[in-house]
Amino acid sequence: MHFWKAIDEIGFGIVPAVFSTESIHLLLGELDAAPVERSRAGVRHAMAFEPVAAFARHPQMLELAGGVLGSDAFPFRATLFDKSPDSNWLVVWHQDTALPLRDKCAADGWGPWSVKAGIPYAHAPSTVLQEVLALRISLDDSTSDNGPLRVLPGTHTHGVLTDDAIHELSVRIEPIDCLAARGSVVAMRPLLVHAWSKSKTESPRRILHIEYAASPSITEPLRLATA
Repeated sequence: MHFWKAIDEIGFGIVPAVFSTESIHLLLGELDAAPVERSRAGVRHAMAFEPVAAFARHPQMLELAGGVLGSDAFPFRATLFDKSPDSNWLVVWHQDTALPLRDKCAADGWGPWSVKAGIPYAHAPSTVLQEVLALRISLDDSTSDNGPLRVLPGTHTHGVLTDDAIHELSVRIEPIDCLAARGSVVAMRPLLVHAWSKSKTESPRRILHIEYAASPSITEPLRLATA
């Protein structure tokens, strides 16, 4: 299936060999040397790190995002997920519905609110989340044994779901493992129901997850924060 059609119809797509092995190794070295605050799962708010921001602004990344969101698409948030034998976890079926915002103010359909590392976050309505796309750069080979991204195809069309509705879909829809070699990019809609299992191997599985939006003024009066 063509990439753009896949994003529209099933909510995700995979583009192989976007980045070379050499460029991935260089980024990993810069991340290891940087004084960034790490949690057990990786690095939150990584757009503040210039090498990550440079990857997010790479012409092919902007082209992929722009083909879905329009020519004004821009990166606003990046997260490094770092799964290893010493840091191994699972994530149950869910949707990504919380967005970082410059200020907290009342807006229809938004909430509940929270604060992460000083940045206000709110869960967004489905109309806003349709203007967001995640591009996940594989920094290692993603295999069936090292806890790959798993998705329920087509669930991005159901809007924001309750936990019970997500469970019902997870029982009814056959999941797909998004297996991608190092340097590949997995694109996904935030409303696509997805999960991760624990890794069964000693090899690391690191992912640079970058989110793009069609516009900074995602909905008036709210504006996205860079995180």
